[in-house]
Amino acid sequence: MSGEYFYGVIRKRPSAVRSGKVPGPPERHGQHATGRIAKLLIGQGHGFIRLANERDVFFHRADVEEGTAFNDLRIGDAVTFELFEDTVSGARALHVGRLRRASRRML
Repeated sequence: MSGEYFYGVIRKRPSAVRSGKVPGPPERHGQHATGRIAKLLIGQGHGFIRLANERDVFFHRADVEEGTAFNDLRIGDAVTFELFEDTVSGARALHVGRLRRASRRML
């Protein structure tokens, strides 16, 4: 059969399951921004980034990019991220990573 049997009714599966795609939340994107770590709550797994206009933006440890450890972040560290404005919960920083500066060689 091409569907599931449930109390005498055959239900068709959603097309996403048949096509091999796994349904999930949509990918969120925001505007590129930079700031500095203003507050970290290591035990709770989140913190706040201060923007140049003195606004604080929330981020969760799950929002930190791969290659950057949440526990290695320190207050005052410069970071780059995507600023996502959510109409329900407010602003949030996504894809948080340390700001990398171009290395200069001393001659």
